[in-house]
Amino acid sequence: MANQNKIPGYSYGTSDVPRAPLSMSDLDLLKKTVLLSEEDVKALRMSRDVLEDQVEEILDVWYGFVGSNEHLLISFSSRKDNKPIGDYLQAVRKRFGQWILDTASANYDQKWLDYQFEIGRRHHRQKKNKTDGVDATDHIPFRYIIALVIPITLTLKPFLANKGHRPEEVEKMHTAWLKSVTLQTILWSYPYVNSGDF
Repeated sequence: MANQNKIPGYSYGTSDVPRAPLSMSDLDLLKKTVLLSEEDVKALRMSRDVLEDQVEEILDVWYGFVGSNEHLLISFSSRKDNKPIGDYLQAVRKRFGQWILDTASANYDQKWLDYQFEIGRRHHRQKKNKTDGVDATDHIPFRYIIALVIPITLTLKPFLANKGHRPEEVEKMHTAWLKSVTLQTILWSYPYVNSGDF
């Protein structure tokens, strides 16, 4: 976990994050459903050393993708003039970089579960913009939350191969990332789903 003072709005593991509405047993069943095994956890943790010094380059790719797609960039743009809010993009970028490291750390404890729920709220009109005090569009459509699993996981694979690991190790790390990002996306969807339907 990073020093929260260095990352605006990063509150993982703090009392500012409410308890998730799901139990650890619920999380275990979801992990089982996406086939996330102990081997995947090991592969994710292996990926942390691989990715740690490549975070900025990964973010350049991801931000380049978002920035080149107006329908995605609008989520970081002012409601007044539809222009991107630079400070907002930078604050989110810092949290996104830490998210890479948190995902690769694969610590599926209560604090991690609680923070996934918090991330979901920050994408939903429930809490969008409040963390950074901005007047951007007030909601990220659910369809893009799910759709972004593909560009995030597919573009990560070349970075996983940059440290000389055998192809089968790269494949294991990449598969583990796909499972983890899918799991997180499911958890982030909670505020978007009708009460009682999740």
